[in-house]
Amino acid sequence: MTNPTQASVGVPNVTTLIATAIVVADMIGVGVFTSLGFQVQDITSGFALLLLWLVGGIVALCGAVCYAELASMFPRSSGEYNFLTRSFHPALGFLAGWLSATVGFSAPVALAAMALGEYAKPILPDLPPVLLGLLVIWLVSAIHLSGTRQGGTFQIASTVLKLALIVGLIVAGLASGGGQPISFAPSAVDWGQVVSAPFAISLVFVMYSYSGWNAATYVIGELRDPQQSLPRALFLGTAIVVALYVALNAVFLYTTPIAAMAGQVNVALIAGSSIFGEGGVQLVSALICVGLVSSISAMMWIGPRVGMTMGEDVPLLRFLARRSRNEVPARAILFQLVAASLLLLTGSFEAVLDFISFSLTFCSFLTVLGVIKLRFTRPMLPRPYRAWGYPITPLVFLSVTLFMMYYLVTVRPLQSLAGLGIMLAGLGLYGLAALMQPVPAVREASR
Repeated sequence: MTNPTQASVGVPNVTTLIATAIVVADMIGVGVFTSLGFQVQDITSGFALLLLWLVGGIVALCGAVCYAELASMFPRSSGEYNFLTRSFHPALGFLAGWLSATVGFSAPVALAAMALGEYAKPILPDLPPVLLGLLVIWLVSAIHLSGTRQGGTFQIASTVLKLALIVGLIVAGLASGGGQPISFAPSAVDWGQVVSAPFAISLVFVMYSYSGWNAATYVIGELRDPQQSLPRALFLGTAIVVALYVALNAVFLYTTPIAAMAGQVNVALIAGSSIFGEGGVQLVSALICVGLVSSISAMMWIGPRVGMTMGEDVPLLRFLARRSRNEVPARAILFQLVAASLLLLTGSFEAVLDFISFSLTFCSFLTVLGVIKLRFTRPMLPRPYRAWGYPITPLVFLSVTLFMMYYLVTVRPLQSLAGLGIMLAGLGLYGLAALMQPVPAVREASR
C-alpha cells in the first residue's frame, strides 16, 4: 500500500467559504424538521427542549475541534480513513474507509433523495418520489463531474438559498405573534426533565440531526491553506447550524400547539400551517426540498473523496483514484452515484442505515480517541491547530458518543452487530491488498 503522505492531492481550489457551505449543507437534513414531534411526547418544558438542541450542538462543536486538530496534523482528504490510519493502524483506517466508500454516503444520499420526493408531493403531486429523487441525484452528480469550480458554485448557491429560506421561516414565525403558552426561561421544575431518561434518549436523536459537522475533513487535500481554513470551516459551519437549530425549534414551539406536534413526523409542515395558513405546507415543503438538494450535493462531493484516496493507496481500488481533466474523481463519483441509485430503487437504504449507524458512530468515537492517544504517544508531532478546551472537549464528545453506542446496542443489537459485520467484511479485502504490496509500505503508512 502506498504511503499516505506520498499520494497526490490535486489542485487546492476549495475555499473556506465552500468548505463551510459543505459543513452546513451536510448537517441540515430532515432531522431538525421532524425530531421535535417525538421529543414533546415526554418533554414538555420549553427550556428543556431548547437546552436539548443546545447541548447537542456543544457536543458537535467538541467533536469539530478534535477533528480539526487531526486535520491540521494530517491534511489529506478522506476523513476517518486518513485519521484512523495515522492514529492507530492502516487496517482500522481501511475498515472506516470501506464503510464510507460503499454505503456510508450512498445510503444517506438515497434517504435524502427519497425524502425530497416525499416532501415535494404538495408541489408536484403527480411525480413519483423515487423518480424525482433519482433525477436530483443524477443532476447534482453531473454538476460535480463538470468540475470543482462548478460544484463549488452550486454548493454555495444552494446552501445560501437554504439558509435564507430557514431564516425567513424563523423571522416569519416570530412575526406571526405565536401565542402558545410556553416559556423558555428555566424554572425549578424544568431541571427534573433535563436529568430524565427521555432527555438522554432524545439527545441521541438530536446528535443524528447534527451529524455532518465533520464534512469538510473529507476534502482537506483540496483546501487552500488547510491548517487555517479547515478549523474555521468546521467551527463556523457547526456554530451556524447550532444557532439555526435552536431558533427553529423555538419558533415551532412558539407558533404551534404541542398537542398538534406530539408524535408527528412532519413537524415543520404542521408549524408551516400555523405560521402561513393554508399555503404553509407548500412553502415549507419547498424549503425542505431546497435544503435536501444542497445536502445531496455535499454528500456527492465529499463521499467520493474517500474512495479516491483509498484508490491512491490500495492497488485493488486504483480505479477509484483516477481523476478527470477537471481534477474531479469521476470514477469515484460514478461509483457512489450507482450505489445510491440502486439503494433508492430497491428501497433498501433504510435497512442499510439501521445497520451502519453503530459503525459510523464507532468510527467517530475512535477518531476523537486518537486525538488523546497521539497527545501521549507522539507529543512532538507538529500541531498547527490544537483542540480548544483539551482534554474536556474530547472527553465530552467521547462520553456522549459512548452513550449513543450503548443505546444502539441495547435497542438494536442485531442491526448494530450486522453493521460491524459490514465493516469487518472489509478485512478480507484489506488482507488481499496487503499481500499485493510489500509489508514495509504498510508499516510506513502507520507511522
